Amino acid sequence: MEEIRLQKYLANCGVASRRKCEEYILQGKVKVNGKQILKLGTKVIPEKDEIEYNGNKIINQKKEYTYILLNKPIDYVTTVKDQFNRKTVLDLVKIKNKRLVPVGRLDMYTSGAIILTDDGDFVYKVTHPKHEINKTYNVTLVGNITKEEIEKLENGIDIGGVTTNKANVKILKIDEDKNISRLQITIHEGKNRQIRKMCEAINKKVLSLHRSKIGDITVKDLELGNWRYLKKNEIEKLLKEV
Repeated sequence: MEEIRLQKYLANCGVASRRKCEEYILQGKVKVNGKQILKLGTKVIPEKDEIEYNGNKIINQKKEYTYILLNKPIDYVTTVKDQFNRKTVLDLVKIKNKRLVPVGRLDMYTSGAIILTDDGDFVYKVTHPKHEINKTYNVTLVGNITKEEIEKLENGIDIGGVTTNKANVKILKIDEDKNISRLQITIHEGKNRQIRKMCEAINKKVLSLHRSKIGDITVKDLELGNWRYLKKNEIEKLLKEV
């Protein structure tokens, strides 16, 4: 019988992402064989040990996991439950008997591609900072962007004491009459509100922001608010990138 880290087992059972499960352990919400666990590093044997979360016994009965691609509209938060009772992405994806969690985040005013799953190990692999999965955004800015500003975005720019890695930037349109610029920006980092902060660093106001692709997975054929199951080859290809 193989040992597995407690937080990984909880995540594999669909309790939450691995990082969130680590928080639950530190908060004293998890017991192993009746003993409260308060530190990370504990290993368990799923076939032998009795694991509880919030008083409920956790058993990994999953044979297959669910992977969903959602084209998130604005005004929805990327979380399982919101303390301010705002609309969440799970209000758009309702599947019985599935404990789905978002893979990464999009802020409330950013639309586009977000993956939801009950595979905690997948969440960990795809969102871990050491893994470099490209994410592509379409952004509309106030003002006509210059070549120098494009170079700053591409070569790395300071966003509050942290310099971003190199990005790929493509001009989609510059409309001088409307005084706007449309760009396609591809990054492989996942810093909080990174695209917005990058644009703020060149003194450009973001009018709209849409994540069009995660890796090669696109929401091009999905209307806002709609979702579909990921194909097996899409999941496999995404995992090969981590």
